Amino acid sequence: MAEAKIALSTLMTLLTVVLLLLDVSTSTALMEDVNPCTNLPPFTETDRDLVAFALNLEFLEAEFFLFGAYGYGLDVQAPYLAAGGPPPVGGQKVQLDPLTNDLVAQMGLQEVGHIRVIRESLGPDAFPRPLLNIGEATWATILNSAFRRPLDPPFNPYVNSINYMLASYAIPYVGLTGYVGANPQLMGSGAKRLVAGLLGVEAGQDAIIRTWLYERRDQVVEPYGFTVAEATDAISRLRNDLDHSGLVALAGAPVPYVIDDEGLVVPIELGAERQTTGNILSADVNSLSYARTPEQILPIVYSSGDPRVPGGFYPLGARGRIAERYHKYGSD
Repeated sequence: MAEAKIALSTLMTLLTVVLLLLDVSTSTALMEDVNPCTNLPPFTETDRDLVAFALNLEFLEAEFFLFGAYGYGLDVQAPYLAAGGPPPVGGQKVQLDPLTNDLVAQMGLQEVGHIRVIRESLGPDAFPRPLLNIGEATWATILNSAFRRPLDPPFNPYVNSINYMLASYAIPYVGLTGYVGANPQLMGSGAKRLVAGLLGVEAGQDAIIRTWLYERRDQVVEPYGFTVAEATDAISRLRNDLDHSGLVALAGAPVPYVIDDEGLVVPIELGAERQTTGNILSADVNSLSYARTPEQILPIVYSSGDPRVPGGFYPLGARGRIAERYHKYGSD
């Protein structure tokens, strides 16, 4: 009987030791599977490429919003995040009304956080800020293309709140559709968690901008004579055309035209449940966000209609493996 108790005690001790070892082993494995900077598990190679592609857009948004609200960008706010990349061209402080300035400042600071967490997540795969052109001439060209005629005087986003928020309409939504498009391709839980968090804030920014503009949808944009709603429709139509042209350019053949971008006022058949012409959020027949691939985003932000032809906001092209599949950064 005594020998049985000793054997049982020994067995229990051994079992306890084994369980403790298993617990330590599991804890160590979990620690090894987590990025110490972000508390996110590591990404697959595809995950890293998709998140790196998004970094291009986050740089653009950060610089545009920071300059609009503060008159300076990352080089003052968080220079280490620019990682030595060239300063952006043409950013300016805008004399925004107090509420709008507050909104824009918050969005700019949010983008700083996005850049930081993406860079920490990517580690050595994170690239320096690409050359960005957010100057008056770039915006004038975009709005001329949107209205299919030269505007006189050339459109300048930096003159007042209306112009600036119309220009802002052109930016976060592109990133939003990119995150929606990337999500089904992500493999790692860390990348999915990161993109979900980024998408939530990008969608919120887009909703803020669209709501701000929707309240002023019938206001005439001086001195051009078109309304705010008409301007958003023109910008959305341009983005539809550019992303479609990009797919055609790559396919080398006709590609069905698909709407993935809508202005603030739409035909009733495009409104939610076909019961409204108001379109506070751009979404499909089931009120789900539209999705875009990098091959659709590059032709938009390049203003070229071709992912192989840089220009627009990215004079030298975007960075990262996905973008440089079509045009190596800085090459002719």
